[in-house]
Amino acid sequence: MAQYVEANPIRSVNGKAVKCPSSYLWKLEDVSASDAGRTEDTVMHKKRVGQLVGLELSWQNITTEDVSELLQAFNPEYITVCYLDAMQGKYVTSEFYVGNRSAPMYNAVRGLWSNLSFNIIERSGV
Repeated sequence: MAQYVEANPIRSVNGKAVKCPSSYLWKLEDVSASDAGRTEDTVMHKKRVGQLVGLELSWQNITTEDVSELLQAFNPEYITVCYLDAMQGKYVTSEFYVGNRSAPMYNAVRGLWSNLSFNIIERSGV
């Protein structure tokens, strides 16, 4: 697996190349202060204290070998990922944690999975 492809939006996970995802969704999430919210006059007081990058990743029609390698690569509690950042317009490196993972089976005889998908969220933001 892990063949490096120039078009891969994920350059590395903990310093190692990973298979290019079939789907890559970049997100920017605002973090608001604990006392943020809408007041009775209907005005929103967002009180943004920071922002975090989130990435939704999926791989389609994937072999058992590739699923295993990807799940192992993204398994540590925290991972360092070099990824293409939409806002900065370049590859950046940051520390992430991984959300829930899912991999529905397609065909056990052929060793194919319909997909593998999960999201990663930046551990600390700006």
